[in-house]
Amino acid sequence: MRVLLALAVAGLALFVVPATAHGPTPQKAEVRTTIAASPDAVWKLAGDFAGIGAWHPLVKAVKATGGNAPGAERVLVLEKGEITDGLDTYDDAGRSLSWRLNTENAEALPVSFYTTTLTVSGAGAGSEVVWDARFYRGDTSNFPPDELNDEAAVAAMTAFFETGLKGLKAKVEGK
Repeated sequence: MRVLLALAVAGLALFVVPATAHGPTPQKAEVRTTIAASPDAVWKLAGDFAGIGAWHPLVKAVKATGGNAPGAERVLVLEKGEITDGLDTYDDAGRSLSWRLNTENAEALPVSFYTTTLTVSGAGAGSEVVWDARFYRGDTSNFPPDELNDEAAVAAMTAFFETGLKGLKAKVEGK
């Protein structure tokens, strides 16, 4: 009886140990802003996959190929390095585009992967822009350093979106 109990406890331990040693979980960020301009005017600027450098203050330069066709790529030059994005979907009629991180640089942005969508819609006499993402922290090991953990990734993505949407708003509204 004791042998069976010992085997049962040992077997149960096999199921418990993996539950405590797991990798990262996907994180989320979403930022919204309203802009005093028509959705078409906002989309004209925000809907150009290669044009993010014209309105996002943190983007120092953009090198892009492929225009707004799915599969297009852009290299964003940021203060601490470059990252490469790949365009997945472009919906001109729905004023929405989605892209993913192709080449990471955790020093430039402390994430290892993301998928993100930017959507422009009507809101009263103006527009609402929503920028959201799902992503993984910069270090996907079980014990990441503070600068590459979940909190750092969420803070960095949220700040990147907030700064970008403030820049978009200022550019479109002429401020």
